[in-house]
Amino acid sequence: MLKSEVSYDNLYIRDKKFSENTIQRALENWSQAQALKILVNITNRGLAWLFFSVKGGSLMLKILKPAPFVKRLPEEEIAPTYKRYRIQIFISIYVGYLLYYFVRSNFALSKVYLIQQGFTKVEIGLVASALGLSYGISKFVMGNVSDRSNPRYFLAIGLILSGIVNLFLPNANNIAFMFILMLLNGWFQGMGWPPCGRIMTHWFSDSERGVKMSIWNTAHNIGGGFIATIALMGVSLFGTWKGIFYLPSIIAIVGGIVYTIFARDTPQSVGLPPIEEFKNDYPEYEMEVKDAEEELSAKEILFKYVLNNKFLWCIALANVFVYLVRYGVINWVPTYLQEVRNFNPKDSSIAFALFEYAAIPGTIIVGWISDHIFNGRRAPMGIICMVGVAIATMVYWKSTSPLAINCALASIGALIYGPVMLIGVSALDLVPKKAAGTAAGFTGLFGYMGGQVLAEVAMGMVVDKFNWDGGFIMLIISSILAIVFLSFTWNTHNTKEKANA
Repeated sequence: MLKSEVSYDNLYIRDKKFSENTIQRALENWSQAQALKILVNITNRGLAWLFFSVKGGSLMLKILKPAPFVKRLPEEEIAPTYKRYRIQIFISIYVGYLLYYFVRSNFALSKVYLIQQGFTKVEIGLVASALGLSYGISKFVMGNVSDRSNPRYFLAIGLILSGIVNLFLPNANNIAFMFILMLLNGWFQGMGWPPCGRIMTHWFSDSERGVKMSIWNTAHNIGGGFIATIALMGVSLFGTWKGIFYLPSIIAIVGGIVYTIFARDTPQSVGLPPIEEFKNDYPEYEMEVKDAEEELSAKEILFKYVLNNKFLWCIALANVFVYLVRYGVINWVPTYLQEVRNFNPKDSSIAFALFEYAAIPGTIIVGWISDHIFNGRRAPMGIICMVGVAIATMVYWKSTSPLAINCALASIGALIYGPVMLIGVSALDLVPKKAAGTAAGFTGLFGYMGGQVLAEVAMGMVVDKFNWDGGFIMLIISSILAIVFLSFTWNTHNTKEKANA
């Protein structure tokens, strides 16, 4: 049996025997008030102390500050060491970001069960929008912090904290408590993408970034697709739908710890030259920066390289509508298919996974085309993808055949992640690498605060009032608006003029 002692000021659990129901029983035995007190205590006393107190701030600065440069390795060791670290670090951020989706996308799979618990679609959409709201703000704010931090620890901290919050989510029996938990989860989720962007710009050169980013971007799809299997395993393992949250949480917490073992900060922190020197591949705008390896101030990053860049504004606005379509489709797949098309939970989970897995070859092909056919211009391929998304969405809407529905979903998945990835790459292309996290966070701010929030709240409201027809019309209009804003950046890449536009 589990023996535990819970204290407001000192939370700890002593396990005498672990079984598959340990976490489930422990969480269910805690009252709503106790859980809320614990979370408030952790948030206010823990995170506030770490980030804002003098002592805590000093500790965070020490833990998260960029790794110092070390003496350069002998010339004959540089090439093989670079190759080894590039593979090791790429796998680290791939798996690390993949695990973020385990504790983000699992909520979409719980919606059917939450409806059975008495929640309405509007309430569920409101709760889900909390994640997009806080994630969008966090991705921007934490993106700026990550530009001046060590991604080896930054990503891991966010993943572990997100996993902890997910342990409490299925035991929230009212909307207010669930909303607070999702706000916290969204904030910690915002610590995932920016450090990956920082790592990509430091370990992979400009001319190879489109392909490498497209491969890394498939972590979205593997994580988002495999969570359907993990969720089913969780339900089976714990004997309750709450396993949709418990099992991903455990995996995320363990994964965050393992990530710190293999990840690294910059090439210089392990005795290697900058990637531009190693590949002899210097972006044109780097000539405007006195020292491309010098860490920039928060003010300089924001006002010189991000907020003053009109092309970043264009792709950020396009991102609103790309994300509205992305999440408007995937987050409502299980609900729509089971309510309207009479899919069972297993078949709807398969359809959910198809959407994500189809994006893997699609995203890689799109990245290759943008690098090699359009010479680094991201908008043309993004527009082509969004035209295809609009057509596939129409087919998904009107089809009654399970085969046609699955094919349409696979097509949307294969196409929609192209613009998602290309907008992220464009953000990195248009700024110096020391501002990469902030630029990515800026586009993410629009994508999640605008796109995902609308996909949850607006989609739920529109479907409740106008049925699913109204929801699909909204998705098609959003595809058209994304095309319009992407068209303003048709010829942009990373030239000096554009970077300082």
